[in-house]
Amino acid sequence: MDIFARLFGRMEHAPAKRLAVANAADHEVLAALKSAVDLGIVEPVLVGDRSEILTVAETLSFDLSRFEFMEARHAEEAAQIAVSAVASGFAQALMKGDVQTSTLLKAVLDPSYGIRGPGLLSHLACFVLPALDRPVFLSDAAINIAPSIDDKMKIIQNGVDFLHRIGWCEPIVGLLAAVEKVNPKMPATTDAKEIVERQKQFVIKGCQIGGPYALDNALFPEMAKHKGMTDPLAGYADLLIAPDIEAGNLLYKSMSFLAGGQSAGLVIGAKAPIVLTSRSDSEETKLRAIALALGGELLGSE
Repeated sequence: MDIFARLFGRMEHAPAKRLAVANAADHEVLAALKSAVDLGIVEPVLVGDRSEILTVAETLSFDLSRFEFMEARHAEEAAQIAVSAVASGFAQALMKGDVQTSTLLKAVLDPSYGIRGPGLLSHLACFVLPALDRPVFLSDAAINIAPSIDDKMKIIQNGVDFLHRIGWCEPIVGLLAAVEKVNPKMPATTDAKEIVERQKQFVIKGCQIGGPYALDNALFPEMAKHKGMTDPLAGYADLLIAPDIEAGNLLYKSMSFLAGGQSAGLVIGAKAPIVLTSRSDSEETKLRAIALALGGELLGSE
């Protein structure tokens, strides 16, 4: 199931939404925005130095004359203005331009004008891979360095909430580790055991949680059976939870660059989605992230 093809198909018939871009004078970001504008899915709100943005846009033959500009003198001010545009409801999502991630997230988390949600911010990636017959999601590959058990519960909650919005009624969450057996010397496995125990009290509604799982038996039921696993969730994970940022980032980049699939990533847990892509991400990956941020909920109405 190609979730991205379905998403673009749905967005073709929906009104374009505003995306506030913090310090938009970035060649790769503007290239992705141009593709999104050509598809009719976005109206960018361009925050930063207008002359610099127009100079970059000219190299792309990108006509920005009909779009909103918000002047900012430097990257920090651009982040503040872009976040405020989302907080006020003028824009429906936020995108990182030529600004440090820490600067953008500082503005997101500022209590006076930010868009912080009730819990934790986390990164969520969506993949369509040749080896799988379904999309798979991964969290957290970019924000939380060494999440505690309580943090992992919040990361799961963010991911489950987002999957509910885009049409997954009861996603299966797989807690990743190097092995599928609990080993006191391997904290990822003991954390997974504790989370599964907590979930027996239905702490997080509308999902099932299993683990610890190695990657193979999280995604492929035949491999789980081959290892003699009797867990009925093994092999069917929709949302993979990495034990820490190192594992998450390595898996994200392996899937993105080596597995021959398609991906998109967002920061979730705020009051609006945040497109926070890597400079190494392709224009197509950035475009898919924009689409997921602005149109993901259209999938939930199918």
